Amino acid sequence: MPVFTLLGLAASTLACLCLYAASPHQRLWAAPWPLRPARIAGATLLLLAWLALVQDLHRLAAAFVLGTTLMLALAVLPYAGALIHARRTP
Repeated sequence: MPVFTLLGLAASTLACLCLYAASPHQRLWAAPWPLRPARIAGATLLLLAWLALVQDLHRLAAAFVLGTTLMLALAVLPYAGALIHARRTP
């Protein structure tokens, strides 16, 4: 797999993590991250992810890959948080 595609996928997953961690209902950490810096970091990572994906793919394909990755990561993160939260509490 090309390097820029992997970088784009990693950046989009980290962007989802930033956006989820700023939510007041997240369960990964004890307290949510500060809202404004996490949103700015998430938006910046999304832009960088799209720019990295465009290096290897056409623009429409890059947007499709980015959207699919966002759907996957934003669907998995709440379940991961619930699993971690269930292991922490007796």
